[in-house]
Amino acid sequence: MQQPQDIPVAPVPTHANGWLWLPLVLAIGAAAAAMMLESDTPPPLAAWLTLPFILLVGGVLATAMRRRAIVLDNRELQVRATFYTKRFAIEAIDLDKARVVSLDEHTELSPTLKTNGFSLPGFKAGHFRLRNLGKAFCLVTDRTRVLALPLRDGSLVLVSPERPAELLARLRELAAPMARR
Repeated sequence: MQQPQDIPVAPVPTHANGWLWLPLVLAIGAAAAAMMLESDTPPPLAAWLTLPFILLVGGVLATAMRRRAIVLDNRELQVRATFYTKRFAIEAIDLDKARVVSLDEHTELSPTLKTNGFSLPGFKAGHFRLRNLGKAFCLVTDRTRVLALPLRDGSLVLVSPERPAELLARLRELAAPMARR
């Protein structure tokens, strides 16, 4: 039995945080402006609670974005992406078809329709439909170096480790003893 091995995840682009906070700051500005326009009467309590609520939502989402991990635990791969976690045995991966791709070149694998996930420009986490209409679980932080892991059930896992080729080699190494039996 081996210790769980943390695989470093590629960093989230800095502009992703801007895309998270920009709409929230605009919402705060709009709420504050609406409260100031009604100078005849003091704003109701609900209006005052809007501002901290927006900040709370932003804080929760920013914290969730920091929950990113790829862990190799014995013969299981765990992918933690914001509010979502996917666990699967190495045997469930079709490693003959697994490969490192750039989503800019292989656009058919691009996460397009969010079915249950978290999506910002430069960051995709959770369950998505791909451009080719396939299903995928994603933790994509770097579109240029994505490890595409097809599962035997027909779905796909897309992850962005810092060194995707090394993770693929490690998965193949772990699967090799099972193939010999």
